[in-house]
Amino acid sequence: MMMSDVLTKSTSKPTIATIGVLLMTFGSAPKPEDVPAYLASVRGGRPAPDDLVAEFQRRYRVVGGSPLIEITRQQAAVLQTELAHERPGGPRFVVSIGMRHSPPFIGEAMRELAERGISEVIAVILSPQYSPYIMSGYHKAVENACAQLAAEGKPVKARVAGAWHLNPHFLDALAERVQEALASFPPDLRDRVPLLLTSHSLPKRVVDHEPDYLNQLQETVRALATRVGLSDDRWQFAYQSAGHTPEEWLKPDMKDLLPGLRERGHRHVLMVPVQFLSDHLEILYDIDVAAREEAESLGIAFKRIESLNLSPRFIQALADVVLGEYDRR
Repeated sequence: MMMSDVLTKSTSKPTIATIGVLLMTFGSAPKPEDVPAYLASVRGGRPAPDDLVAEFQRRYRVVGGSPLIEITRQQAAVLQTELAHERPGGPRFVVSIGMRHSPPFIGEAMRELAERGISEVIAVILSPQYSPYIMSGYHKAVENACAQLAAEGKPVKARVAGAWHLNPHFLDALAERVQEALASFPPDLRDRVPLLLTSHSLPKRVVDHEPDYLNQLQETVRALATRVGLSDDRWQFAYQSAGHTPEEWLKPDMKDLLPGLRERGHRHVLMVPVQFLSDHLEILYDIDVAAREEAESLGIAFKRIESLNLSPRFIQALADVVLGEYDRR
């Protein structure tokens, strides 16, 4: 063996793998004029009725548009930094975002990662609770993107993370937000103000296919109540943001519980969305506008916890999910 070969072997560095990470969420219409295309996508390509479009455009105007996509971009950037901190020296993680029903679509994001030379992607649905049936649209979007890229000679191996509804950092992030909100009440109310813990409602027929999804929601809310030290009589679980269809949706709706709080003598309430991870229409309008108006009409003062958004503990939870999937490859 020549000395040059020895030098080459001793000084060369191992190749550091580059792994793509795709944060996936439902999407939104950032501006009122984007509403028709967004609702048509949600409805499987069928245009929404004019009155439904007008109502959603009104809601977007009331809240000044949805920040969901921009917040998700920020989450991706912070997560990429966190992953580099968690695994110094490699692998190298490149974090991007993809939406189901609005740009940047999941397929577009997968293509962008492939064009950067990335051949392995870990996709994370930004919902802690997971159901193969309810989340099938995300899987289909990823699978279709992989098939198209493979046909073009750019094969990408992708895996979609499952449930992370009991991740300790996620629960700690929620508990922190609840504790911060409770601390903002006068001292004589902090230990007795009622809390409504909410999740997005779903058609009952959908959940009948996947009852474990509701079990995961219950596990999350009970774990959160334990972390915060809430007695069972301090909190109730409810659904919100039911769709505009005549079929049966999960109940109770959060607004249906407010009169009962008033009848029991409560004059304050704290809203705690346990499934929504960032500010968007279902937070900024359905809770902050519609539910607030309902509460105040009953003489109930209304507060909501701050959304997780860029909470450091929440970003740590996302890093846990990514690294767990990476280690299980």
